[in-house]
Amino acid sequence: MTDRVNLRPAEMKDAEKLFIWRNDPETRNASHNTDEVVLESHFTWLKASLSNPEQRLLWIAEVDGIAVGSCRADRVGNAWELSWTIAPEARGKGFAHQMLSKLVRYFDEPLLAEVKADNIASIKVAERSGFVLKKSVKKGGNTLIYSRQPPQKS
Repeated sequence: MTDRVNLRPAEMKDAEKLFIWRNDPETRNASHNTDEVVLESHFTWLKASLSNPEQRLLWIAEVDGIAVGSCRADRVGNAWELSWTIAPEARGKGFAHQMLSKLVRYFDEPLLAEVKADNIASIKVAERSGFVLKKSVKKGGNTLIYSRQPPQKS
């Protein structure tokens, strides 16, 4: 499959699109927080997130200039925890794997991903992108913790 996904930093102009994707029922079901997000809270969260790149990084994935998903990295100790979502209309086209494979190249630190045990699509994406199952925990359901170590420097 040709890698067609490009990543760019998220901006406030992406707020409405991110809000719609976040409240999509399938996205909410796959999220650790399944509550519907209120628009005003979303804008506040996004503005705070974009102003704190030492703790949180956000990207928009695009194909031919059209947004197809988003990914996020949250600082957790000496690692970054990654999460991602694909726009409902772009699912099933391999964009999540392309997006995550590209994203992991930005980091030279350990990476983590928490995936719900019933989220088969994200499990496959994480594993195809080099993440290894570390442990399973009960956290609002069954959650799988994946990790990926940075490439060895020669």
